[in-house]
Amino acid sequence: MSVPPLRLLWFAVGALGASAFVTQVTLMREFLGCFAGNELVFGIVLGSWMLLTGLGAAMGRRAPRLANPLVVFLAGEMLIALWPIAAVFALRVLWNVVFLRGAAVGVAETVASSIVLLTPYCLATGYLLTLACLVVGDSRDSADAIAAVYYCDSVGGVAAGVAMSLALAWWFDHFIVLYLVAGLNLLAAGLLAGHFGRRRWLTAAMAAAARLAGLIVPANLDRLSTAQQYPGQEVVYRGNSPYGRLVVTRSAGQYNFIENGLVLFSTRTVAAVEETVHYAMAQRPDAQRVLLIGGGISGTAREILKYGVARVDYVELDPLILRVAGQLGLKTLADARIRVIETDGRRFIKQPGELYDVVIVDVPEPSTFQLNRFYTLEFMTEVARRLRPGGVFCFPLGSYDDYVGPEQAKMLSSAYRTVRTVFARVLLIPGGRIFFLASDGNLTTDVAVRIAGRGIPTRLVNRHYLKGMLTPDRLADLRRAASGAAPLNRDFNPILYYYHLLYWITQFKVRFGLLEAGLLLILAIYLLRIRPVPLAVFSTGFAASAVEVILLMGFQIVYGSTYQQVSLIVTMFMIGLGIGSYLMRRWLPRRNRKDLAWLQLALALFALCVPGALLSLGRLDELSSGSALVWAIIPLLTVGLAVLVGMEFPLGGKVDVQGPTSTASRIYTADYIGAALGALLVSTLLIPLLGIVAASCVAAGLNGVSGVVLLATGRNGK
Repeated sequence: MSVPPLRLLWFAVGALGASAFVTQVTLMREFLGCFAGNELVFGIVLGSWMLLTGLGAAMGRRAPRLANPLVVFLAGEMLIALWPIAAVFALRVLWNVVFLRGAAVGVAETVASSIVLLTPYCLATGYLLTLACLVVGDSRDSADAIAAVYYCDSVGGVAAGVAMSLALAWWFDHFIVLYLVAGLNLLAAGLLAGHFGRRRWLTAAMAAAARLAGLIVPANLDRLSTAQQYPGQEVVYRGNSPYGRLVVTRSAGQYNFIENGLVLFSTRTVAAVEETVHYAMAQRPDAQRVLLIGGGISGTAREILKYGVARVDYVELDPLILRVAGQLGLKTLADARIRVIETDGRRFIKQPGELYDVVIVDVPEPSTFQLNRFYTLEFMTEVARRLRPGGVFCFPLGSYDDYVGPEQAKMLSSAYRTVRTVFARVLLIPGGRIFFLASDGNLTTDVAVRIAGRGIPTRLVNRHYLKGMLTPDRLADLRRAASGAAPLNRDFNPILYYYHLLYWITQFKVRFGLLEAGLLLILAIYLLRIRPVPLAVFSTGFAASAVEVILLMGFQIVYGSTYQQVSLIVTMFMIGLGIGSYLMRRWLPRRNRKDLAWLQLALALFALCVPGALLSLGRLDELSSGSALVWAIIPLLTVGLAVLVGMEFPLGGKVDVQGPTSTASRIYTADYIGAALGALLVSTLLIPLLGIVAASCVAAGLNGVSGVVLLATGRNGK
C-alpha cells in the first residue's frame, strides 16, 4: 500500500478531531433541547458517544485485513462529514413522528434515540482513529504513530473549540456550524483522493460539497426543522445565546418562551402568574421593595405592582429573552417602577445590596444542576441576608393533584428541611403548583381575606378558587408529605436534583431488560479480562470524564450557566490534551512502565484536590475581586487535568505496544469505555446522591488502584 504524505494525513486526522468536537457539542445541545434538558440526558448521550466510539476503535483491530485501507478511510471521512447534519435534522423532524406529540420522553426512549443517531458517526470515528494509526505506522514506530495521531486529533479539536467558543456558536445556528466542519472533512477527503488519483472519490467529495453549499440559502434547515418541532404553533423566533437555544412560539394568542427544551413561561397564563404573586404578596401587602428572579415577562412583575410597591427588581439571566420580548411588542415590563437587571439571580442575591420585603423565585423545577442552585441551603441563606426583618421568601416546587407519591415526598421533605434550617416558619400552599412560603415573621393561609382587604383585582385567585384549593385536608396532606426525614440540599451535594430525577423517571415505565443485562455482562467480562496497561487507560478515561463534569458543575454553581461554557471548558480540555501528548511524544524514548504508574497516582491526587479547590473558589467568588480569578482558575484546572490525561495515552501505547492497530484499538477502546462510565455515573448518580467529594474519591481510588497494579505487576504483566 502506498503511504499518503504525512501532512495530508495529519490534516485529515485534524479535520476528524474538529468534526468530533463540533458534532459532540452540537448534538449534546440538541438532545438537551429535545429530551427534557437534564443531566441524565447529558450522561446518556455522552456515555453513548464514548461507548460507541470505543466499539469503533475495537473494530479497528481488523483494519490490517483491508485490501485498500485508503478507500475505507475516504469513505469514513465523508460519512463523518455528512451524518451530523442528517442526525440533527432527523432528531428535530422525526420527534413528533416517532414519539407521541406533547408527551414526555423517558429514559428508554432517550437511550434508544441516542444509540440510533450516534452509532454510524461514532463507530466511524473510532474506526478511523485506529485506521490512521495503521497508515502512519507503515512508516513510523508504532508507539510514535499512535502518539502522533492522538496529538493531531487533539489539535483539530482545539481549533474547533476555539472557533466555536469565540465565534461560531454566537453567530451561526447549528446547521451552519455543521456545514463548515463538513466542508473541512470533505476537503481532506478530496485532497487525499486527488493525490492518489481516486477520481471517483474526488468527484464524490466535490459533489457532496456542492450539494451542501446549495442547501445553505434556499433550504434553511434550521427554520424547517424548528417548525417541525412545534407543530400547530407559529415559530416567531429561534436563536442562540450564551445561555441556550431560545425558541419562541405563538399559539392561541399567547407566546411560549422555550429555552433548551424547557418551557420558561407563557404569556397570558393567568393562573400561573396570579398564584406566583399573590400567595407571597398577601403575606406582606404593604411591601415596598420586591425582588423577582425569573418569569417577569410572563406578567408577574406587573402583577406585583397591584400592591402599590415602590419598586420591583426583576433579575433575568439571558438578555436575549428581554430583547425578543421587546421585538414582539410585549409590554409586561413597561413601567418605571420595574427595574430590569441582566445577570444571574444567584450572583445578584449573593452580592451585598438593599433589603427586600418579599423575594419571589420563579424558575423551573430543579431538573438540572443549574436550576438546583436556587433550591439549596447556600442560596436560601443568601436570600435571608437580603430580606428585611419579617420578610417573605417564596418559590414553587412541583404540582399537587390531591396525592403525593413517595418520590415527590422526598423532594418536598428535602426542600422543607433545607428552607426550615434558615427560616423560623415555613408554609406550604397547595395551588396549581406547590408553593413554599418562608419567613421569620408570621405566615397565613387567609390569602383571600388579605387580597379582598386590599381591594386587589384578580381573575382567578379569589375566595371561590382558594376555598377549593386551601382546604384543611389538602394543607395537612402536604405537611405530612414534607415532614419525612431527608438530607439537606446543598450546592455541592444536590440531593434535590437527584430526587427530582427519580420523580421524573417514575413517570415512565423503566424496566431492566435483556439489553441492559447484556451490556452489563459485556462490561463485566471486559473489566475482568483487561490487563494492567489498558486498565490504567480505562481509569484515566473515567477520571477525565468524572473530573471534567465536576469542574463544569463548579463553574455552573458560580456563574449560573454552562451552555456557552461547555465549549470553553471542553476547548481548554482539548488544549491540555494537545500539550500533554506533545510533551510525552518528545519524552517517549526515555519513559517506561513505572512512569505510567506515577502518572496514575498523580491523576488520583489531582482528583482528590479538586473538591477543595472548588469549595475555596466558591468562597473566593463572594469577594468583589475574586470573580476574575474564578473565571481563570477553573479553566486552568481543566488544562492541568487534560495535560496528565494527554501524557498518559501515548505512554500507554508505548508500554503496551503490539503493532499499531492492535495497540491503538486496545488503548482507544479502554479510554472511551472508561470515559463513558465516568460521564454517565458521575453526572447522574455519584454527584447527586453522594456529592462531589465522594465522586472525586471514586475517580481517585480507581486511578490509585490501577497505578499500584502497574507497579506490582512489573515488566511481565501488560
